[in-house]
Amino acid sequence: MTTVSVITASYNYENYISDTIKSVLAQTFSDWELIIVDDASSDNSVNIIKSFLDDKRIKLICHDKNKGLSETLKTGLKYAQGEWIAFLESDDMLTPDCLEKRLMHKDKADVIFNDVNLIGEQQWLNDTALRVDKNKKLLLNISFPSNIFDYFTTHNPIPTFSSVMIKRDKIEDEYFNTPVDKLLDWWFYIHLSYNNDFFYLDEKITDWRIHSDSYIKNKSKKSFKIVNTEAYLDIYKNTKSKNALKNTIISAYTMFFIRLKVYIIGFIRKLKQILGLKLKKSPLYDD
Repeated sequence: MTTVSVITASYNYENYISDTIKSVLAQTFSDWELIIVDDASSDNSVNIIKSFLDDKRIKLICHDKNKGLSETLKTGLKYAQGEWIAFLESDDMLTPDCLEKRLMHKDKADVIFNDVNLIGEQQWLNDTALRVDKNKKLLLNISFPSNIFDYFTTHNPIPTFSSVMIKRDKIEDEYFNTPVDKLLDWWFYIHLSYNNDFFYLDEKITDWRIHSDSYIKNKSKKSFKIVNTEAYLDIYKNTKSKNALKNTIISAYTMFFIRLKVYIIGFIRKLKQILGLKLKKSPLYDD
């Protein structure tokens, strides 16, 4: 059995996919397979991927129509032979020692995630860096391995899907049934953390690329989805867990006030526009 299956969902990232693949090829740990599922890209992504298929560890599966992130990852899992699953977004990269360092901790927990190095467009980096630093302070105060089911009530403390490696037999199909495809990771982690311990590796062994064309950046601006609340509620419906119910209430209450704050900020920005005042750059608004 292959030790690690790296699953990459590909969609219109012809400018980045080559670097992503090369980062896997450069791994110091060699017992891996890279499964790339292209979700009907309209650019040159598929041809670029095909240029790497001489390495038999790399497999390409192509959807005949666009199905979205959740279905693309589920397709990848169907072909995965690895004991561990590492997700790698098609605009991110792994440092050469990434898989090797994660596997050094494989006996500590069934979910391993690590710190990240931010790369990409400067206009987006500052805001993301602040959130990553805030989350890191939280993570460093947790004694890992740990169950972090309660830590997703207001935000997602895990930087990116590309920083996570999971024991294959711990992943269930319903973990992908998110109501919002672009917030799949949040839904996924909440379900995964209900019965599994996580281990945080405080090393920057994933390069997380931040840019204006990223999947999450292209979500509808000014929209607000309470995926975390729905995820906790989904678990409560299936388990009747009091802890899941508690977290449903906490997340719903908190997200209500966050939404209210977003609306107030939006109103102030609109007023500034009318008055011709300069607006600060914000990832929430296109302006």
